[in-house]
Amino acid sequence: MKTTLLIMAAGLGSRYGGDKQIDGIGPHGEMLMQYSIYDAIKAGFNKLVFVIKPQYKEIIEKLCGDFEGIEKQYVYQDFSSIPSFYKIPEERTKPFGTVHAVLCAGAVINEPFAVINADDFYGADAFKKMHDRLVNLKGGEATMVAYKLKNTVSLNGAVTRGICQLTDGKLSGVKETYKITVDKLGNISDSDSGALDGEALVSMNMWGFRGEIFENMSKSFDAFLKAIPDGEIKAEYALPTMVDEMIKSGELGVDVLSTDAVWFGVTYREDRAYVAGELAKMHEAGVYPEKLA
Repeated sequence: MKTTLLIMAAGLGSRYGGDKQIDGIGPHGEMLMQYSIYDAIKAGFNKLVFVIKPQYKEIIEKLCGDFEGIEKQYVYQDFSSIPSFYKIPEERTKPFGTVHAVLCAGAVINEPFAVINADDFYGADAFKKMHDRLVNLKGGEATMVAYKLKNTVSLNGAVTRGICQLTDGKLSGVKETYKITVDKLGNISDSDSGALDGEALVSMNMWGFRGEIFENMSKSFDAFLKAIPDGEIKAEYALPTMVDEMIKSGELGVDVLSTDAVWFGVTYREDRAYVAGELAKMHEAGVYPEKLA
C-alpha cells in the first residue's frame, strides 16, 4: 500500500528569526526534516509531499532529492488555493494555518498519509507506529502520535500546544493552548489556565489520515473562512482545532499512539544549540549514519 509523508515546510519562522525549516542544524548540515524522511523511509513510507514556499523548492530538492526509492511531490502554500468567495485583506501576508497547508496537497494525495512539521524531530519509533497504524485505518478513522507536555516546552519563550483529552484510549478533544511557558524549576503554565500538568499528552502535529479526509477538511476550512471577522488579518485554522471539531461532530474517531521516541524542536533561535548537540550525540551513537541519504 502506498503511504505518504506530508511535510509542512511553508511556515515563515518569524519567532525563530529566519527560515528554520531550511536551517542545516545537524552535524553535517542536515535539516530537521531530513531526519524525519530517513526515519519515515525505514518505517515503510514510499511517497513524500512537501508543502513549501516557492523559494524553498530548489534547496529542498537539492538536500532531499538524494533519498532514493521514494516518490516526491512539491506543492505551494499560498493564497491561490483560497476559495474565491473569501476576499483576502490587502494587509494579510501569512497563510491560514496548518489546515490550509494540508489542503494545498489535496490534489496529489489519495492514499493514507501522515502529517508532520518540517522543524520538529519526532524519532524513529513514532514513524514506525504511525505507518503501521496508517495501513489499517478504516473509514472515519484517524490517528496521532502524542508527546508529554514537559518534553515539548522551551526555556527560551512561549509555545502553543494542542493538549489532548482521552476517553478509553481514544482522543475525545484537543484544546489549543497558547503562551505555554516553563520556568527553571520545570513548572509549566499558560497565561489563561495557570499551572499545567507536565505529563499531559499534547499534539505535535503528527497526524495520520485517510485520503478521504480532504472532502470534510475542505468543508471545515470554508466554514472557518466564513466566520473570520471583517478586517481580521491573522486568523489561522490549526489541525488540532479541526480534529477537535470533527471528533465532537462524530465525523472522525482518532486513536492515540504512545511512543518512547524523543521529541525536540527549534521554536526560537536560542533552542538551536541544544538541538544541534542532541543530533550530534545520536550520530556519534550510531543511531544515524554520517550521510542520511
